[in-house]
Amino acid sequence: MGRTARIVGLVILGVVILVIAGLGWWLTPQPLLPEAEASLASTDTVAFRDAGSWFEWSPADGPPTTGLIVYPGAKVPAEAYGPLALAIADEGYLVVVIPMPLNLAILGVSKADGPIDVHPEITRWAIGGHSLGGSMAAQYAGDHPDRIAGLAFWASYAATDLSALDLAVLSTWGSLDAGAARMSGPEARAAVPADAVFVEIPGGNHEQMGWYTGQPNDPPATISREDQQRSVAASTVELLRGLAPAP
Repeated sequence: MGRTARIVGLVILGVVILVIAGLGWWLTPQPLLPEAEASLASTDTVAFRDAGSWFEWSPADGPPTTGLIVYPGAKVPAEAYGPLALAIADEGYLVVVIPMPLNLAILGVSKADGPIDVHPEITRWAIGGHSLGGSMAAQYAGDHPDRIAGLAFWASYAATDLSALDLAVLSTWGSLDAGAARMSGPEARAAVPADAVFVEIPGGNHEQMGWYTGQPNDPPATISREDQQRSVAASTVELLRGLAPAP
């Protein structure tokens, strides 16, 4: 083998190693915090169910008529949103969190079809998600205006124009999130109906939208995760309450 061929071979090998390393990073999920696993259980007021393809939290005192479907952020396991789902369900709503293929919602945009099809008792659905999950939830809402009445962005924004839809929209984010300007700026507001509600959480960051750790390039929050979660839950419940009263 000549010198040029050896160099080309080494370059190709280097590229392959970099690609494998990059894929390994993308396919490695963010570590969960203990609170995430602890939320996968029923309480006195909320019933938990592992439905196989998704997780469900619902009020224990009766079947709700309004539901929320949640798409996780990129590389974030669905369990990370369990504590938030439990808090929202405790207010009288069905909450469904859907694990995504390779933890990437872009590979599972249509996943909301499943819970909607098996829950005919839910007459008003909202969909939402964190980061990439929120953008993919927005795509689902735009493609299914007959199925979705509300949309919740958690540190996210619409990647498609939804401004002409009859859709209740909430967008909430932490003020310290590195992407805060994109989530709250003119482009984000122009892509949703004019009556969309925008809520900034002072001192919040990106990863505190869930119960996981290791979010790259995320400034430290100056409020507790519990406080940020309470704000997200309250805003989301307000959105759901506007769709239909809780049972």
